[in-house]
Amino acid sequence: MKLKGFFAGLAGGAVAAAAVVLLLVFVFNLGSVDKTVVQASPQTPTSYSTPATTTGSGLTPQQIYQSMSGGVVMVISEFSNAGTDIFGQPQSGESLGSGFVVDKEGYILTNAHVVQENGQRANSVTIAFNKGGSEYQRVKGSIVGIDVGSDIAVIKVDPNGVDLKPLPLGNSDQVNAGEPVVAIGNPLGYDFSITSGIVSATGRTMQAANGQNISDVIQTDAAINQGNSGGPLIDGQGKVIGINERIVSQSGGNEGLGFAIPINTAVRSLDQLKSGGKVQYAWMGVTLATLTSDVAKALNINSQGGALVEDVTANSPAAKAGIKAGTQSVTIQGQQLTIGGDVIVKADGQPITSNDQLIAIINSKKPGDKLTVTVERDGKTQDITVTLAARPNNP
Repeated sequence: MKLKGFFAGLAGGAVAAAAVVLLLVFVFNLGSVDKTVVQASPQTPTSYSTPATTTGSGLTPQQIYQSMSGGVVMVISEFSNAGTDIFGQPQSGESLGSGFVVDKEGYILTNAHVVQENGQRANSVTIAFNKGGSEYQRVKGSIVGIDVGSDIAVIKVDPNGVDLKPLPLGNSDQVNAGEPVVAIGNPLGYDFSITSGIVSATGRTMQAANGQNISDVIQTDAAINQGNSGGPLIDGQGKVIGINERIVSQSGGNEGLGFAIPINTAVRSLDQLKSGGKVQYAWMGVTLATLTSDVAKALNINSQGGALVEDVTANSPAAKAGIKAGTQSVTIQGQQLTIGGDVIVKADGQPITSNDQLIAIINSKKPGDKLTVTVERDGKTQDITVTLAARPNNP
């Protein structure tokens, strides 16, 4: 269904399926109400942070909404090619998402899939500011840049004539499971809604549209739905710790499984996109599998766990540093592994217990940085220094 003005049909997003199988899990991107779709963080720069009033026990959801909803926006993207009608004629379409202001210059953060569909960038973007009640201020926005690898997009509006209210940014590296959070956005066209919950887990990993892993993703049970994409996930101190990105659902609706891109990852993309560049990610050039203690014991590996190197890309930083790949395919406890290669047990002195943990450390680096990994090989450990390169073929 297409948006009419600011609102979609309030019945919710359309789900096209001939049959729904019990226990089937759906994954939804949250940026559009008219279609269905289901880790590495540097310190957040203080240039985007503004003071937030807090109390000893934190802010209530009502206080957060009153002080911060003015910095949350509705993002309406127009696409010239939205498929064909019943007569085979091309038609245009609109999709709705959320976003939030990060500075007085007019920069706004949202998700890449809010302003880009199937590789097609929106022809135009309109930003709606909530002026209170049913009053809105609509202004044109321009897409500064898109980072598909982290599902982040940056939009800019002319700051003249707009009362910009930047939201204070937190540090997603310090987020803990169990802490209270709220989400503000435009779910299913219900504009500028707030929901509350807790951080259900941290350190999740999910895959971006280009196949790149996004690490340190925040899981929350705060109710989010389609249209929430790009909106802020805010902690109890009134600081943005994530950008709401997707839900996992068995029914197609909210079931308390929402996921947010960590704000530190978003700021990393923001800084590079603002300068007019393409976001660069550090790359090591290995295929990894988590080595559990049970599997390590079955393979007679001394380490209790780590990241098993199954493959090394030719001419990659790992190959040049001498990282050894596996050579033999086996199935252990129902898991298919390629064994015989190095097991990475530490990275820059930090113990590694999973491949996701190592990916997060690599993602926190820049191309050209050096990473010292401790590997177990033939029953002995040794340190290898890898000079990371820029990830190839990054959109």
